[in-house]
Amino acid sequence: MDNKVVINATKRTVTGRKVNRLRRQGKLPGVMYGSSFESTPIFMDLHDVTLRLRGVSKSTLVTINLDGEEHPTLLQDRQKNFVRGNLTHIDFRVVDLNVVISALVRLRFVGEAPILETMGGVLITNIQEIEVEALPGDLPETLDVDLSSLDSYSASISVADIDIPAGVILLTDHTEKVASVVAPTIEEEPVEDELLGEDVDAEPEVIEKGKQEEEIED
Repeated sequence: MDNKVVINATKRTVTGRKVNRLRRQGKLPGVMYGSSFESTPIFMDLHDVTLRLRGVSKSTLVTINLDGEEHPTLLQDRQKNFVRGNLTHIDFRVVDLNVVISALVRLRFVGEAPILETMGGVLITNIQEIEVEALPGDLPETLDVDLSSLDSYSASISVADIDIPAGVILLTDHTEKVASVVAPTIEEEPVEDELLGEDVDAEPEVIEKGKQEEEIED
């Protein structure tokens, strides 16, 4: 990233249900962990974190200033209150800038599919992110998927068609389909029953032969 994302955090001793008291004070609980970093509970300012993480993806480097010491991390998971929509907890993965790691990179669909303008249809996007491997500093925030090649209903874009920057290795299956366009659904007019001189609702005449014969015999 051009602009470094830095979040100030403090080690947290409060756990369990007592964490709700921090939330009521405008604090956001979280945790930092990594392969060579001991799992550490933390808390941050909720308003500040909400602003700084706006638009940040899972492949964006986030520097956590933990009590004066900076640690490069990746946003591993964030939880939200389903009703209010505010953050309730965040997990940060501490990384070594000199060690190659794998991460999920968000796809950004750009351009227009010509077939949509000429014939109409529905754009289908099968996946929203792909897995790559790189040094943490080389991880792209997003990868562009150019839709301009979708000029027919038979055309499609696969993972192999995505432009991958130098220093990044693609881990997702190259043949996996990313995007395509399907033809619009045409609703057929209901076909009315043809009345061939007969009332289709009329019940067929039932001849109870056996019953008539019994009545004649009587």
